[in-house]
Amino acid sequence: MNSVRFVIAAAALIASAAGAQEKKSTLVTPSQALPGSIVRLSIDGVPGRDSIVAVDGSMSGEPLHFHRVAGRAWHSIGAVSPDARIEAEARAIVTYASGRADTLSAVTRIPSVPPSRGKRRALAVAPRFTQPLDSATQARIDRENATAREIGRTSHDTPVLWSAPFTRPRTSVITSRFGSGRMFNGTLTSRHLGVDFRGKAGDPIVAANRGVVSLVDNFFLAGNVVYIDHGNGVVTAYFHMSKTLVAKGDTVERGQKIGLIGATGRVTGPHLHWSARYGAITVNPLDLVALGKGW
Repeated sequence: MNSVRFVIAAAALIASAAGAQEKKSTLVTPSQALPGSIVRLSIDGVPGRDSIVAVDGSMSGEPLHFHRVAGRAWHSIGAVSPDARIEAEARAIVTYASGRADTLSAVTRIPSVPPSRGKRRALAVAPRFTQPLDSATQARIDRENATAREIGRTSHDTPVLWSAPFTRPRTSVITSRFGSGRMFNGTLTSRHLGVDFRGKAGDPIVAANRGVVSLVDNFFLAGNVVYIDHGNGVVTAYFHMSKTLVAKGDTVERGQKIGLIGATGRVTGPHLHWSARYGAITVNPLDLVALGKGW
């Protein structure tokens, strides 16, 4: 979990021949973040009567959802695209009780050589998953990817549904982490944009947090899937299930069993692939767990 902090310094009144003038400075202290990271953003209000009444913003092309916390601070989370290079910028428009507004920005630097992101994992799958795809199959994959992106975008319209910290959907060993290269049958085909958990067929999978089931389906690559909309742009997805135990529209609670480990879709064997989105952006789901309670 990375933290980007917008800090509005206290306003100072400076006397001059023309009268008192307000001088305000803005200090931004960004941190580094890997591609696909979730970052935390904070804005501290200026002391005095002219308090902040609203904050709107965006990062990586996705809306930010600021909420007021203790004191004058406003917090949000944002996302760094998996394809980000050099830096990612967050912008916010702060509106005050007087009606005036400030525009703030913060830049998160992307490390030149992300650690551990160059590792490649050799895997063997059924030949039909690595052979050139016919037009109908490719169209199906494109359609399923578009569906997943739209679920993320629609989540921005859902109010936040969780209050407890996110939890892992399995307590088992992680066998593949976010961002690693994937070699299927000797060919480097993709990056691994999720986290894999060890398990045997029939082992339980639980919801990472409270939310509404937005999709239960069978995808060509992901097999049997469940997508959960947690609100404020956050969606988690659970792939390769042998059996799903929820239906679209169900409200699920943190830790509720939603399905069973399986080997459907493009897999080497039974396991859970856990994915997450912030809007249309695929992010590292373990960053949600790292948020804790104080997001």
